[in-house]
Amino acid sequence: MQVTFCGAARQVTGSCFLFAAGAHRFLVDCGMFQGERTTRALNLDPFRFDPRSVEFVILTHAHIDHSGLLPRLGAEGFKGPIYTTAATRDLLGVLLPDSAHIQRMEQERAQRFGRDYKAVYNLEQAEAVLGQIRPIGYGEDFAPAHGVRARLQDAGHILGSSIVELWLSDGGRTRKVVVSGDLGQPGRPIVRDPVAIAEADVLLLESTYGNRDHKPLKETLDELVEILNYALLERRGMVIVPAFALGRTQEFLYYLNQLSRAGRVRDLNVFVDSPMAAQVTRITAQHLELFDEEATRLSRETHFPGHMPTLRFTESVADSMALNRLSGGALILAASGMCDGGRIRHHLRHHLPNPRTTVIMIGFQAAGTLGRRLVDGAESVRIFGEDVPVRARVATLGGFSAHADQSALLAWLRRLRAAPRQLFLVHGEEEVATAFAARIEERLGWHAHIPMHGETVAL
Repeated sequence: MQVTFCGAARQVTGSCFLFAAGAHRFLVDCGMFQGERTTRALNLDPFRFDPRSVEFVILTHAHIDHSGLLPRLGAEGFKGPIYTTAATRDLLGVLLPDSAHIQRMEQERAQRFGRDYKAVYNLEQAEAVLGQIRPIGYGEDFAPAHGVRARLQDAGHILGSSIVELWLSDGGRTRKVVVSGDLGQPGRPIVRDPVAIAEADVLLLESTYGNRDHKPLKETLDELVEILNYALLERRGMVIVPAFALGRTQEFLYYLNQLSRAGRVRDLNVFVDSPMAAQVTRITAQHLELFDEEATRLSRETHFPGHMPTLRFTESVADSMALNRLSGGALILAASGMCDGGRIRHHLRHHLPNPRTTVIMIGFQAAGTLGRRLVDGAESVRIFGEDVPVRARVATLGGFSAHADQSALLAWLRRLRAAPRQLFLVHGEEEVATAFAARIEERLGWHAHIPMHGETVAL
């Protein structure tokens, strides 16, 4: 038995783990690499395996850095089933075609500017792989191959996200392998908290925020209230919020709703400029069975005290372009969360030069992304081939992260009855994973290995 780390090794994105147990070969996740150009180029590199040899895929959740190379996998010969939750299946029906559309638009734009850009797959390939998805319920045992048993548990990260439990048998030996996927921060709205796992011989654990804790939610909301009231009421400027259409948009709208109902912000004029976010929001409402207790209660309320935000979803390109005529007093929420695709770049190009604009960053920004450059204080950024001066205020609110922070990760580890025989830290930039490994050693006395990209390890 062995595992090969084909992605998310010493970097956050590109989740892809190839397992071999006896004669069986399968993947957990098959995600796109996101970030700087050299990282994105990995999406076009040959797979480290023959896609035709992969029997099945188990998918932790719908985010593109976990699912985004499935269409390419299918186009290159993978014909097996993809096991994931029903909610993830529904979300992939939106995200994968959207990914193909964005790639086509980027390729056309690159050609106009004489730049080199190649789409990884097309819309037909994205839609084709959707037919291979087989929905599995939380806590439901299934056996995708002889000698392989599996179960999905709620990871509390986004709607439908999963922790994968695997029991692999080979030559009379059985190993329990757990792949955490992305673990959510406990106490977040809408989704439930991550399920505790009692036992694991081998654990692949995410480490995105393994070197630090998030700001407490109350302090984050206090800061958001201050920013919104100053930017919208006092300065009458625009607020631009890059947000992932899946998960972060719905959560941020939830908080705006709560703050408005409490009277802490008033007369909010909110535009969600993302057709995908509108579709995802509708899908979210169709899966009330996955909501936490508070979100379930709120979804059934018919009377709303206080002043509710004015909320509009823009669908067409014309509606999106019309937002440029707004001069102030409005909040635009648009994808993508790292500012490397989607409509958010158009809004940033238009509004970054204006000192009355406030940009609020509410999610993780991978190295090399436009969002990361803004967070790091760039005075100028390049968007659509143009140098755009950054005169807007850029505020970072780390308390909204959907990822577990260091304390939450350590608390989740402590729920294990014993240390895993092998603990691998994945989904983290190298310096972050290294710091987290040291903290695990200090607090728990466990050794954690940080695999290299492409490394194969016997289990």
